[in-house]
Amino acid sequence: MKRIVTALVLIPIVLVLVFLGPRWQWLFTMAVAAVTALAGWEYMGLAEREGFKPPRIAVLVALLTLFAGNFQWPDRTLAIFGVLSLGLLVYCTFLSPIEQVMADASASIFCLVYIGFTMMALPALREETNGPSLVAFLLCVVWGGDTAALYIGRALGRHKLAPTISPNKSWEGAFGSVAGSLAAVGILLGLASLAERWDSAKLSFPDEWWYWLLLAVVVNIAAQVGDLTESALKRSAGVKDSGTLLPGHGGVLDRVDALLLAAPVLWYAQLIHSRF
Repeated sequence: MKRIVTALVLIPIVLVLVFLGPRWQWLFTMAVAAVTALAGWEYMGLAEREGFKPPRIAVLVALLTLFAGNFQWPDRTLAIFGVLSLGLLVYCTFLSPIEQVMADASASIFCLVYIGFTMMALPALREETNGPSLVAFLLCVVWGGDTAALYIGRALGRHKLAPTISPNKSWEGAFGSVAGSLAAVGILLGLASLAERWDSAKLSFPDEWWYWLLLAVVVNIAAQVGDLTESALKRSAGVKDSGTLLPGHGGVLDRVDALLLAAPVLWYAQLIHSRF
């Protein structure tokens, strides 16, 4: 019940942020940056359980600066990322105990890559011509797949998918996740077709329907790998959840783990598709 109530509260807020007009891009970017900071904080807690001691405040400043720089100078993102990475390295070099420098610098820069650089794909996607539709597509793939995997896995799961990483996940749940994503995207495409008849541009998927269904499978697989990746990090740190901020869901990092791979995969797929 906690899981359902939390979802019912958060999903409308997320959808409002997604479909606000282009002039509200700054608010969407700020919201994603805030979520990224919370997820980064939880990641650093996991790292500390493994003996790393990343400078939490410095890493949070780097994460938020990455988003601010990307918003202001989107064509300079890689340069900003490089400067921030080197800055964290220098910070750890002079302010971490000498025996901790390599561990602290590695954990800090990895946080910037694993959580910061990947989550930046969300505002990048929303800035595209049909940006809100792309973000809605991404969320439908992740949410639809996650929901189907949960219930189908519990009901039919017999064959373990990755027992050493996540013992509760099964191949049946994985295939159910793909089916759930396809169903969710199918409904989304149907809504877009209705919106087009009503001369509404809120939902727009200009390519053939089969392209979006194929892309849904690719993004779903990326989402499942992202989920398993975070599970491996948690298992390495000896914890079940990354935090307790979201009742019934665990921590913020537990909720965005699938997006950490799914969002950049969708962004790169769209980038490649636009070139051909």
